[in-house]
Amino acid sequence: MMIPDTKDWTWVLERPCTECGLDAPGVGFEQVPGMIRANAAAWTELLAGDPAVLRERPRAEVWSVLEYACHVRDVFRLFDVRLKLMLAEDDPLFANWDQDATAVEERYGEQEAAVVSEELADGAEQLARSFEAVPDAARARTGLRSDGARFTVESFARYLIHDPVHHRYDVTGVMHVGS
Repeated sequence: MMIPDTKDWTWVLERPCTECGLDAPGVGFEQVPGMIRANAAAWTELLAGDPAVLRERPRAEVWSVLEYACHVRDVFRLFDVRLKLMLAEDDPLFANWDQDATAVEERYGEQEAAVVSEELADGAEQLARSFEAVPDAARARTGLRSDGARFTVESFARYLIHDPVHHRYDVTGVMHVGS
């Protein structure tokens, strides 16, 4: 049984993550698209492994590589939607997303690794392009999470990149080097 992650991860905007090694406060906005693409390439490589091994959970309460990859794919897609909301609306309120419920409903552990790999790469490329298209003047636009967390487009980018980087660490144990 999965234990829901209820931690407020917005602290990554204030200090480096001692687990995965990413210094999100030190990441420049212009770096994010390349980091998204590099992260997607790493997931593509991981998903080229033995499908049976990709489905194995290290412990019952920890996602498999495939499940983490499905989550990262969906994060890329969701953040693209939220970024577009921030650019189109004033202070949009983001709809809640229960990542654990999504994992169960979408049967992450039963999906095909090759399909997930392609979808993850496509979602990453779309999100990278969306960030590249943000005009400098729009970086201060804001969006709100239902728990009250407020992001600018710029802080949203740094917050976003921590998620896939950290999950790569979760499955490989390899810490991120550099910002």
